[in-house]
Amino acid sequence: MNTMGLQTISSICQNNNFSINGKIGYFSSLGEMILGDSIDLLSNLDDNSIDLVITSPPFALQRQKEYGNKEQYEYVEWLSQFAHLVYRKLKENGSFVLDLGGAYQKGVPVRSLYNFRVPIKFCDDIGFHLAEEFFWHNPSKLPSPIEWVNKRKIRVKDSVNTVWWFSKTEWPKSNIKNVLTPYSERMKKLLENPDKYYKPKARPSGHSISDTFSNDNGGAIPSNLLQISNSESNSLYLRHCKLLGIQGHPARFPEKLPEFFIKMLTDENDLVVDIFGGSNTTGFVAERLNRQWISMEQSLEYVATSVLRFIPNDYSIENIKKIYNEIMNNNFININSRINQNELFEIIKTEITSPNKRLAHRRLSAARATGG
Repeated sequence: MNTMGLQTISSICQNNNFSINGKIGYFSSLGEMILGDSIDLLSNLDDNSIDLVITSPPFALQRQKEYGNKEQYEYVEWLSQFAHLVYRKLKENGSFVLDLGGAYQKGVPVRSLYNFRVPIKFCDDIGFHLAEEFFWHNPSKLPSPIEWVNKRKIRVKDSVNTVWWFSKTEWPKSNIKNVLTPYSERMKKLLENPDKYYKPKARPSGHSISDTFSNDNGGAIPSNLLQISNSESNSLYLRHCKLLGIQGHPARFPEKLPEFFIKMLTDENDLVVDIFGGSNTTGFVAERLNRQWISMEQSLEYVATSVLRFIPNDYSIENIKKIYNEIMNNNFININSRINQNELFEIIKTEITSPNKRLAHRRLSAARATGG
């Protein structure tokens, strides 16, 4: 893997004592999963250092969830604490992508407006620009809320989340050529024989379609409606969870969602951060796309469980248990060479919680520098 990214992210951490203030769960040459409060962890990163923050925070739901969520009335202010820090830490051409689900008001079939107050707050008070709103349609989402959809049948299934793309300036880094979609069958026919299927002319809408419309650009421009099913019942992550008899994170988003934005808004070796790491889908996708990454999560159990995404399918249950338990016991793990070499992870037996934290961090940096 690329060591340039490793050196950059290591310097970010060392210069700010980032990894010292948070407990490292595991790391690779490109990134690290850190246990701690993301408010504290973000504060220790350099200003203007992050290319993309993409995350899915706990939603403002009426029913308390095990992964933590705020009441609707206090949610906007709570989330704004993180947004203020994100704004400072983003590069001038950086982006902040926020996946937010909707909610109903308590006891009545009326929607809350909290997820619309969020972008107004972010833009009016913090200084963000709303580059574009996206809509993630999850066809596999179960009907909810049960009272209004299943029992009384007076509302339809809510299967769309709003994904807000905020930017620090009006001109964030972006390249839609990286996320083109396959052409439709009709478009493929047009490209094969444009004279038969297409005549350049003005449309009734007033749009003038030129002969360049028949150029093959490698794919179609995607829309802001992203249809991505969130049904990974047989994923490697959940298979490993099942082997260990532990529950996976209950609010995971699918890999294709962060993949779309990471491809569109960053280049290789750029730094991608997830401030509500959860099962670390973002870090896993960033690693695969050769981006540097930092994921932050305040639950030790979720940090330990998220490493299961990175463990090859042919590992024995004994080895998987050993890796999981090491993280649960506050030891940190280098996942980089083990993923590539199909052998048991090397466990670095240093307690992050020991008094000599700086020695632990120097050992971590030395391990990175040697690729081990």
